[in-house]
Amino acid sequence: MKNPDNIPLVTTIKEHCRICYTCVRECPAKAIRIVEGQAEVMPQRCIGCGNCVRVCSQKAKKVLDSKPVVAELLASKNKVAAIIAPSFPAEFCDIDYKNVVGMIRKLGFEMVNEVAFGADLVARRFKKLLDESGENCSFIATTCPAIVAYIERYYPDLVGNLAPIVSPMIATARALKKLYSPDLKFVFIGPCIAKKGEAASENIPDEIDAVMTFSELSEMLAEQKIAPESVVPSEFDPPYAGVGAIFPVGKGLLQAAGIKEDLVYGQVVAVEGGRDFVDAIKEYQDGDLKVRLLEVLACNGCMMGPGMTSTSPLFSRRSKISKFAHSRIAQLDKEKWLKDIESFDSLDLSREFESYDQRMRIPVPPIEDLNKVLNRMGKFSPKDELNCGACGYNTCREHAVAIIKGLAESEMCLPYTIEQLHKTIKELATSNTRLASTQEALMQSEKLASMGQLAAGIAHEVNNPLGVVLMYANLLLEEHKNNPQMAEDMKVIAEQADKCKKIVAGLLNFARRNKVLLNPTDIYRLVEKNIQVMPAHDGIDITVVNNLTNNIAYIDSDQINQVLVNLISNAVDAMPAGGKLTIDLSEKDDMLCIKVIDTGNGIPEENLPKIFEPFFTTKEIGLGTGLGLSVTYGIVKMHRGDITVQSNANPEKGPTGTTFTVVLPKQNNETSNEV
Repeated sequence: MKNPDNIPLVTTIKEHCRICYTCVRECPAKAIRIVEGQAEVMPQRCIGCGNCVRVCSQKAKKVLDSKPVVAELLASKNKVAAIIAPSFPAEFCDIDYKNVVGMIRKLGFEMVNEVAFGADLVARRFKKLLDESGENCSFIATTCPAIVAYIERYYPDLVGNLAPIVSPMIATARALKKLYSPDLKFVFIGPCIAKKGEAASENIPDEIDAVMTFSELSEMLAEQKIAPESVVPSEFDPPYAGVGAIFPVGKGLLQAAGIKEDLVYGQVVAVEGGRDFVDAIKEYQDGDLKVRLLEVLACNGCMMGPGMTSTSPLFSRRSKISKFAHSRIAQLDKEKWLKDIESFDSLDLSREFESYDQRMRIPVPPIEDLNKVLNRMGKFSPKDELNCGACGYNTCREHAVAIIKGLAESEMCLPYTIEQLHKTIKELATSNTRLASTQEALMQSEKLASMGQLAAGIAHEVNNPLGVVLMYANLLLEEHKNNPQMAEDMKVIAEQADKCKKIVAGLLNFARRNKVLLNPTDIYRLVEKNIQVMPAHDGIDITVVNNLTNNIAYIDSDQINQVLVNLISNAVDAMPAGGKLTIDLSEKDDMLCIKVIDTGNGIPEENLPKIFEPFFTTKEIGLGTGLGLSVTYGIVKMHRGDITVQSNANPEKGPTGTTFTVVLPKQNNETSNEV
């Protein structure tokens, strides 16, 4: 395991891959190529950041399994120590840390130690490095293995700027070997996939024997039926950690080392997460970011690593870690801790780095070759290059270059696919009237494809500002928790912003044909709940008719709730002068039937074929987006159901009004299923 290029940290389960290109779009290293319509992770380019694992709703990404190696170590005669990442309070948020230690010991580990102590050692070395180096020296922090891997592969010219200091994981192993025994074996347990690659690096040979994620730890505990209440609470083995316990939080290194982020002179800058670290490293390479120390994390703090099983939001995890660190520091024998730290001042915590250049340099493609690829995707002039990002690349030309490099395929271009659908529909419509049903199916596919392009843009443009709103609302909520009125207001803002993010995510899931979580749901109660939260409308009489013999149906309650909200709100809008709204629930042959009936103005006959098309609306500007019924249509189809409409807008033909009928399978083979 000396060459990290040979280690497949993440692989694709091909039968689960739905070709949505989300992993391509979210991979900062562009380490995923599309081959014959399937996403394939290239080990030599992968940095182990885990973004693809995190964003894949179909669970099509599989992480290298270390459990067999750990089981073999525990079964051997070796003395094995589990060294636990300081992000563990965010993983085991409802379990006392002594019970966590007890559970790990019960797996067979003779020692359980805090990597936070290694973080204390590393922080001290970083402070010393900055104090002793010249003003013109500039370093990139090396605590995040995904960042190290990214620079070694894609910015080899910056390898010399990597701080020559090991990570807290390696520092902990070296300290314990000196303190206890050079024959001690180590299993690191934490939130990080990239640690598996770091442990295999040829520059730190055989220092860590296995790396497990918290997810793998949870699986081992479940397999051996080890629960918190079944173990004897236990303390960590010494040496004990200090401020290093705050390392998983963004800027944790700086705080532990007593280094302040310098926003005035820019001497020290901290960057974390997603695309920000890519931009920061590029600016550093270009000379636009002049700093003495650049601390970069691939995740939004290690507590958000892809190896976590916790579903708690960012600030909740951050709070758990901060509270644990505060309690540990309060109980710490500071004189003993400082003595322990100083006893390792002579310990070698240095390391070297290597270039594994994977930039796949090829000459800039001749303009003729580039144009051939672009033309193949229907792009004959700059105005045809939409740069929508749906394929996973920022621009159409980047996509074309990736095709030439063998990383992508033309079929990944969504606008091109939509145009092909247009042509096919026209050909079918003019060739044979007997193909009307096929034409209709293709038209609906066209709508879904259009929604995919739309959703990619919405998710990019809306989620970022919503994330900022959510972040500051949570910060203000924490600051004003003793002010009930202010706290309540901040809570409402946070809840509504989070709801908006879920709506955007739901739209993207629909457009990409992502998962539907089917669970037993009381459909009558779901309808009643919708009616109860509706704003009051004068002159509208609402009736719910329940003809169900059994109210339980296997549906995705969140998505069907959105269907009900869309249909009911449309019905209310159709009756500005008042009227009667009836929601009729019935069943036939294991099929659930939901009818939303209004006595409103009705839908003109010429508009009926268009109502499920994205952006079609008859409402005034600002009062409707035209997305509600297209989203509703997609949700119903993902449930393997059907939706139809009957309407009369002409009083001469009888009473006006509209009836939407939604038919869904009521039963499913499993009580919880992902479609």
